[in-house]
Parts: sequence; C-alpha cells; structure tokens
Amino acid sequence: MTLGSGGSSVVVPRNFKLLEELERGEKGIGDGSVSYGMDDADDIYMRSWTGTIIGPHNTVHEGRIYQLKLFCDKDYPEKPPGVRFHSRINMTCVNPDNGVVEAKKLGMLANWQREFSMEDILTQLRKEMAAPHNRKLVQAPEGTFF
Repeated sequence: MTLGSGGSSVVVPRNFKLLEELERGEKGIGDGSVSYGMDDADDIYMRSWTGTIIGPHNTVHEGRIYQLKLFCDKDYPEKPPGVRFHSRINMTCVNPDNGVVEAKKLGMLANWQREFSMEDILTQLRKEMAAPHNRKLVQAPEGTFF
C-alpha cells in the first residue's frame, strides 16, 4: 500500500500492513467464505498465519472446509507469502504431494503486487475451486491432510 499525492508516495511498513490484515481477519470482513488469522499470537514478526476456505456451491468442494497455512517472510508484502493447503485437495495449482500452492500456476501469486493481501489470495483460491478445470476434480476423502 502506498500513500501520497502529487507524485510522492509513502510505502507502508511491513508490520503496519500485517496489523491491518490481522484486524480485517479478526473482524471477519466479507461474506464468511474465507477467514484468516495469526497462527501464533506470540510471533512478533507476524510470519505464520492460518487460513480457512469454505468450498463454493455447485462444485465438488461444496460443504468442505479447507485449512491452509500462509507464511509471510521478511520480504512480504514485496513478495507473496508462501501458501500451503493443510487439508488435502486436488487442484491444478496445488502440488499433489505436499499441498503447496505453486506460484507460477496461480495468476495472483505469479503477478504479485504489494497491494494484494492474504484475504485476496484466499478469495482467489476459492474462485479457482469453482473454475471449470477444478470444479469437478475427484477429491480425497474429507478430513484428510497433507
């Protein structure tokens, strides 16, 4: 996020951006189909996060709750966080062996911009679940994990 006018800009520091994201996550902004928060409240660097996606209607994912881990390295938000499904899922952008969302296969991560957020990533992954190439893929039994 940058602030400014007349050609000047101020870059919002990493921790301020993460605090803003934490606040949004805690308030449950949005329709409730995605949520996220810190994994460890004692982590002063705010690196480890947990996300949840509720599977979209009219797909094989409907009614399922998917758990993810997001890791914001020191370079976040200049670079995207690492994203990994904890819940087993079959999607074209997810490594079938370890649940890692492959950045080059998910447009938002491949074309990362500083203004994007963890909420944006979760929302995009939910949209990807409903895409024609993912909506009917055979899934592992519910409640299985990577």
